[in-house]
Amino acid sequence: MTTQRQPTARRAEFQTSLPGFCPIETAISTLAVGGVEQRGAIFTRREVVEFILDLAGYSARTPLAQLRLLEPSFGAGNFILPAVERLLESFRLHSRKGDRAGEALTAAIRAVELHADTFDRTRVELNALLQLYDIAERDRARLLDAWLVRGDFLLTEFAGQFSHVIGNPPYVRQELIPDALMQEYRRRFATIYDRADLYIPFIEHSLELLEENGVVGFICADRWMKNRYGGPLRKLVSDRFHLKYFVDMVDTPAFHSDVIAYPAIVVIANETPSVTRVARRPAVDSKHLTALAKKMQTGGEAMNGHVHEIPSVANGAEPWVLESFDMLAVVRRIEAQFPKVEEAGCKVGIGVATGADQVFIGKFDELDVEPSRKLPLVMTRDILDGTVNWRGYGVINPFEDEGKLVSLARFPKLARYLEKHGDAIRNRHVSAKNPNSWYRTIDRIYPELAFRPKLLIPDIKGDAHVVFEEGKLYPHHNLYWMTANEWHLRALQAVLLSDVAKLFVGIYSTKMRGGYLRFQAQYLRRICIPRWADVSLTLRKRLVQAAKQRNFRACNEAAFELYRLTSSERAALNG
Repeated sequence: MTTQRQPTARRAEFQTSLPGFCPIETAISTLAVGGVEQRGAIFTRREVVEFILDLAGYSARTPLAQLRLLEPSFGAGNFILPAVERLLESFRLHSRKGDRAGEALTAAIRAVELHADTFDRTRVELNALLQLYDIAERDRARLLDAWLVRGDFLLTEFAGQFSHVIGNPPYVRQELIPDALMQEYRRRFATIYDRADLYIPFIEHSLELLEENGVVGFICADRWMKNRYGGPLRKLVSDRFHLKYFVDMVDTPAFHSDVIAYPAIVVIANETPSVTRVARRPAVDSKHLTALAKKMQTGGEAMNGHVHEIPSVANGAEPWVLESFDMLAVVRRIEAQFPKVEEAGCKVGIGVATGADQVFIGKFDELDVEPSRKLPLVMTRDILDGTVNWRGYGVINPFEDEGKLVSLARFPKLARYLEKHGDAIRNRHVSAKNPNSWYRTIDRIYPELAFRPKLLIPDIKGDAHVVFEEGKLYPHHNLYWMTANEWHLRALQAVLLSDVAKLFVGIYSTKMRGGYLRFQAQYLRRICIPRWADVSLTLRKRLVQAAKQRNFRACNEAAFELYRLTSSERAALNG
């Protein structure tokens, strides 16, 4: 795919390398005219853009014509316009008499955009900006042709490397990307793992394009820093780069529209790793952000308590822990002393996802199938007050106990029910992928789980919400569950209700809007507990009683004793 408005002599510099298959070209053409959601377009506020440019050291006081800046997805120009303003101011300050911008600045900028209309509109704005700086028409055309690349950044090859890569990479879920294109992305980028969003390979490609001592400065969702799918990218950063700055943008108006996942600013340098300087929740105003950038760059006494240094943040594929150093010290001590919860004989899982809840889930007594083909179901709404108040729903179980799908010939009522809703069931992705197993639920159902006592934990909560279920109900997919072979479940419930468990989840999980934590299996498995045999009889009774009474203070006191927390460690948990 050629770059729009590029002179023939330059087409060798920028090429979209396609292995000759039409499905990829078709997919790119579709995205090139897609809507905002399909493109993952989120627009960054000017103050935040200026802050990122400052952090990255892209300042008009520097002779920027000697540097090379790349913007991988320039969109409406939120980043590229301020960057060009700085470049032009720098040219005024540092150019010699007779220097022509059209020659001196040609290599200074490269900016890529796939979406056709957006590309054209931003080109017009850039042309107006150049005109404002008295750049001649011939030079404006030359610069715009050189600077702006129409294409897919992930498929674009560049001549040379860059001193700066700046921007806000697109946030696009995999299911919105055509299969042929996704396969090509996977072939090229090793960091696309599990359900990784599109910004993951954007960061990888940007890092690979950095020259020595070059920096990537991005604002993007923070999920990859802790989630499973971010593991390969975290390892890449750990192995070859330096996480230089991290700014948590929790509850800040960083964008022109609201987003669910909290964003963060990262500056990653192609240099020897050292400490990471961290700032949190800055006020989004120019004066404050300008001062903060200076503090982060200067370090030492200039940080004045507003910036902190954390060593060894990037450690292989491990989640990045960027919270309070005192809290981190508590977690690290407990991790060194006690096994993880599943190593201590407990098990963590998630309830059933069906792909068609309106078919597979209904009032238990009204599901017209054989009694052996349905199970009573517990959902989040059944445990809102901290106890189980079953509302009478059930889930259809199409599996034999050993895991195979049942033969519909053996269950005529089930067969009639499923055929009645055949269109809704067959339209699911899991059915299209496995047409011979069209009536399976997404997850296999294990009937024995329904009849085993368990703890139920909703995914997103501000505080730990851990409910004891005595062994009568099967959990729905928005509930995580825990069982125990050795631990008394009520005692385990007390630990999970304590601030210690919340500390573990808070350290390792991404936060959502309103400060809510993700109580997901991957984070619950991080919790460390003593082995049950090592817990005294007196403490066992205290834990069980505290959980039964839902006395959160008693849960905390017992848990603090269980982990032998010192007074300073208790203070760290209290912030």
